[in-house]
Amino acid sequence: MRMLSLRRKSFAGIAALTLMAAAAAAQNAGNANSAAALVVKGSVKQELRLTLAELKAMPRTKVTAKGHDGSTHEYEGVTLVSLLAKAGAPQTGDLRGKNMTLCVVAEASDGYRAAFSLAELDADFAGESVVVADTVDGKDLGTEQGPLRLVVPSDKRQGRWVRLLKVLTVANAGT
Repeated sequence: MRMLSLRRKSFAGIAALTLMAAAAAAQNAGNANSAAALVVKGSVKQELRLTLAELKAMPRTKVTAKGHDGSTHEYEGVTLVSLLAKAGAPQTGDLRGKNMTLCVVAEASDGYRAAFSLAELDADFAGESVVVADTVDGKDLGTEQGPLRLVVPSDKRQGRWVRLLKVLTVANAGT
């Protein structure tokens, strides 16, 4: 009789834990929509955690470039330079001395990474046009490409076109 009572208590405990885990999972799923779509961090004045809605509300730009499929597509999103400026990364007048070794590492949710020197993105140097795109040909990026993708129209190969973009880190390449 005592053993049966212990089993019932154990079952009740397991059931309660299962329900709590399910509730936590549901709450996390609900919070996923408000979670950051993109983080900008590192050697910046303020770390940014931007949702997809916040990115869509920022000033937008369109670029035309050939995709991996060889076809020309129109990508739309926010310029990388404007995101770095919003985070307070060094720009124009500050790009000298030790700041010339700063780079931006773009990282995808699958671990893929690509790097840019901060100077190559600055208008006073190379002025590389790089866009954090959320649409292609007027449609949201699919789950294989987005929700965000880094697009570098001037690159001859798309090796730095980071799909599934999640994090931009400004770091010193000299160390």
